[in-house]
Amino acid sequence: MNIQKYSIHDGPGIRTTVFLKGCPLNCWWCHNPESQKSNPEIMFFKEKCKSCGLCLKMCPQKAIEFVDGYPVTNEGKCNLCGKCTDFCTSNAREIIGKEMTVKDLMKEIIKDEAFYDESNGGVTFSGGEPLMHADYLNDILRACKNRGIHTTIDTSGYTDWSQFEKIIDNTDLFLFDIKHMDNEKHFKYMGVGNTVILENLKKLSERGSNIYIRMPIIAGVNDDDKNIDAAVDFISKLNIIHVNLLPYHKMGMDKYVRLNKKYKLSGLEKPSDEVMDKIADKFKKAGIKTKIGG
Repeated sequence: MNIQKYSIHDGPGIRTTVFLKGCPLNCWWCHNPESQKSNPEIMFFKEKCKSCGLCLKMCPQKAIEFVDGYPVTNEGKCNLCGKCTDFCTSNAREIIGKEMTVKDLMKEIIKDEAFYDESNGGVTFSGGEPLMHADYLNDILRACKNRGIHTTIDTSGYTDWSQFEKIIDNTDLFLFDIKHMDNEKHFKYMGVGNTVILENLKKLSERGSNIYIRMPIIAGVNDDDKNIDAAVDFISKLNIIHVNLLPYHKMGMDKYVRLNKKYKLSGLEKPSDEVMDKIADKFKKAGIKTKIGG
């Protein structure tokens, strides 16, 4: 989906973050909605569009029509041939997602080896959910390890344990998300339960893996005392390095419009510093090293 250079919030040091498409969760606040589908898709930037109609004329599938003066793509007809993006003079249309071989991806990763060496950084694989592509992921992880590049996996934890077993030996660090401790609420806000996620986290801990816990904090969803206390109790029994508390933000909202999707948390605000400090104190009092932010 994307290769982000000079990333400093996805593990130690300066990193290259590789975002893979596809995710089994459907979090209400997802700030990368373009990562949810495994297949490539069209992103439309309405603010750039000149309504010239050239995309409509050039589409061989006749998959585009004008609605209220702007082009709308019929996903059922579109085969992502790219003609509409090639001929868009204002760059208002973009195909998100492409296939890359391990060799081609490694060419991009090793361009930044000097930064990894100087900062004790490396490569982070995120998404989406990278473990949806465990076989491919392990091939690229192995290639990184063969060059001495530090490897990190940013995961929701929602996958069969066998997928973790494929990549665990070639992964130096896991950034593991905990979004809600209540199974029913987890299903409501993420579209799946949390039983598998928590069991996988326990197993990673028992295996002695290096783990950072990432916990997004969303007002009215998971910031209540009951949920925070349950998370503190659960995490305090694990072998983890530290917890990152990530305050909710709205930075992904515009992407929903560009993908013709509905954003479910419209109007929600970032939690206050006071709320974040109170939550962080609960973790710290339990002896858990905790940081607000990535």
